[in-house]
Amino acid sequence: MTAGSTIDHPRQLRVLLVDDDPLVRTGLAMILDSAEDIAVVGHADDGDQAVTMVIKHAPDVVLMDIRMARMDGLAATAAVCALPNAPRVLVLTSFNLDEYVFDALTAGASGFLLKEESPQDIIAGVRVAASGEAMLSPRATRTLVSHFVAERRNPHHRKALAKLTSLTDREREVATAIAEGKQNSTIAKELYMSEATVKTHITRTFAKLDVSNRVQLAILAYQAGLLAS
Repeated sequence: MTAGSTIDHPRQLRVLLVDDDPLVRTGLAMILDSAEDIAVVGHADDGDQAVTMVIKHAPDVVLMDIRMARMDGLAATAAVCALPNAPRVLVLTSFNLDEYVFDALTAGASGFLLKEESPQDIIAGVRVAASGEAMLSPRATRTLVSHFVAERRNPHHRKALAKLTSLTDREREVATAIAEGKQNSTIAKELYMSEATVKTHITRTFAKLDVSNRVQLAILAYQAGLLAS
């Protein structure tokens, strides 16, 4: 498939691939198209084209590279997340811990995938994002977030702590579990509550902390020192 081309699979999860390396796009497309419930509906080779493709083809999930010519992935993520009925955005990175990934997460991305992930993990990540959850890998997300928060903690530490004081003890427990990368079902079992109750606590916690997704909450938790780096 060439950059900008599309395939219509209305009954499947629609994914847009954004990367300036055609080999990476081709590899990701082969992985995702192997899953019966996922269809790659288009490719884009820069952020500017990505925004146009999102508006035209309404994907459910965008896999967004960070370093690209013209509009980079950070600017494109912010632009895509600001659109009405915005898709979920997963940024693509590697273990070199690109600082722009941190900025993309704070701009509204739902999480990130490592380009070195196994095909099964990439497919699972797309499904998790499409379901409305954040793609929080306990191993990789903690490494990424703690690395950059350690550098930025001083100017943000007091502000983050002040926000956390608004939480009840139960909401703080839920927030900690989310920051550790745990999904709702696991949180419910560990805290002896129903998943519906967990969702209620999450909704209230997001509102009190003024965050829109689980990744932003994790960043805030690290900034406040709620979790060890």
